[in-house]
Amino acid sequence: MSPRQGGSRSQTIATWLALLGGPLGLHRFYLHGLSDRWGWLLWLPTLIGAYGVKRMRALGQDDQLAWLLIPLLGLAIAATMLTAIIYGLTPSTKWKARFDPSGDAISWPWLNVIGAVAGLAFGATALIASLAFMAQRFFEYQVFQQSARQSAPADQTNSQRLRP
Repeated sequence: MSPRQGGSRSQTIATWLALLGGPLGLHRFYLHGLSDRWGWLLWLPTLIGAYGVKRMRALGQDDQLAWLLIPLLGLAIAATMLTAIIYGLTPSTKWKARFDPSGDAISWPWLNVIGAVAGLAFGATALIASLAFMAQRFFEYQVFQQSARQSAPADQTNSQRLRP
């Protein structure tokens, strides 16, 4: 998708919008305008994941729907942090050719790098936390299923012994 018409876009602002408001698509709206579909699609996993967090807080950690929904929020955060890294580390000549052809936008290279480093830290944290959460819930579910299978035959055996 091409950048929106009517002005130059700062690499620094785009990097920090991806870092601070990425899951809401703020960086996409800044670069491509409010009609950007990808910007609006970012809201879907963000809101679904936030709903999963709300469900887990209300219903507890045993809510199976919550543990399916929460990783969507983590993956949306991780994906937009990757975008912040890409924006922050894009060479200025390439950025200017795509988003700032007139060269009018203000950009601070050291803030771009700080934004990229922060994106790496937050993105790695979100991704690892999401993977750990999914793995923990998966293995807890497996243990629960295994214990349910093992206790079922024992209950049947005990009920058969009690019959005359």
